[in-house]
Order: sequence, then C-alpha cells, then structure tokens
Amino acid sequence: MKNVLLCVTGSIAAYKAADIANRLTKDGYHVEAVMTESAQELITPLTFRTLTKNRVYSNMFQEYEPDKVEHISLAKKTDLCLIAPATANIIGKIANGIADDMVTTVVMALKDVPVYICPAMNTNMYENPIVQRNIKTLSELGYYFIEPKSSYLACGDLGKGALADVELIVETVEQHLKK
Repeated sequence: MKNVLLCVTGSIAAYKAADIANRLTKDGYHVEAVMTESAQELITPLTFRTLTKNRVYSNMFQEYEPDKVEHISLAKKTDLCLIAPATANIIGKIANGIADDMVTTVVMALKDVPVYICPAMNTNMYENPIVQRNIKTLSELGYYFIEPKSSYLACGDLGKGALADVELIVETVEQHLKK
C-alpha cells in the first residue's frame, strides 16, 4: 500500500482536502494528514482522522509516539507528499528553506519523494512576482505543481487562484503512484 502524506494549509479551500483524503483512502492509499495551525481554523483534525482512520499531525512538539521523531518518521514512510491547498505562505516557506511548523519540517525531511503542490489563493496573491518566483524556484528544484484554476474566489474576485478540481488532483496523484 502506498503512503500519501496530505499537508493541509490555511486556505479557505482546506475543506476540499477532506474530499481528497476521502477519495485517496477509498482508492486504497494509506493517507496521513499534517495540518498547519491556520488550516485548523478552517477544518478540524477530526475530519481527517475520521476519513483516513489515521492520526493527524499538527504540533511539532507533541509526542505522538514514544521514541519517534515524528517529522522524520513521517518523511521516511511517505511515497508521495501532496500539499493541498497550498497557501502563498507555505510556498514561500518551503522555497526559502523555512521549517517552523509540522508541514514544513516534514517537507524539509523528505528525500527522493515527489512533492505535489496545489496553490489556492487570491488572484493578486498568486500573480504576485514573489509568489511566482517561489513557484519557479520550487519547480526548478523538482517540486511539482497542479495549477490553480480560474473561478470566482471566496473574496468575490474572478480570476486564477482557486484550488484545482479535486478529480484532477486525485487523478494526478494516483497516476504518479502507479508508475
């Protein structure tokens, strides 16, 4: 069974990550969720624990299992990491090597593991030259991106920045894992 690490960040699209977790779990993948503090303001860890039947990780300093360094343990058993939704903040942190929460420390500990990043943010944020530079940097380093779509956004704006369709995200992940 392939292990998918689903990293959920503080975009309003975080509720769609529950559908991603549910679909991947039903398709036979072992899914573990890692959440930022901001993500937990939008959706609860209980949702992911219920859908995946697995523990949800969020606190770098909580002892989940005795004698384990959780971010290293998670990184070692991951076959694919999916960051959905990915905020401008998390993209910037990863692009600049900042590891100050459970999501970023696990991502920094991954080695030879594909990381798919699914941006979700306001159009102006997505098109910001700094965000685009961070995306370019990560792409050059071998990170994969599933582009956001154009849609009406939570703020009422129309433009590119909405999380890609759940079906596309799940299909992309499953195709990669079947290689």
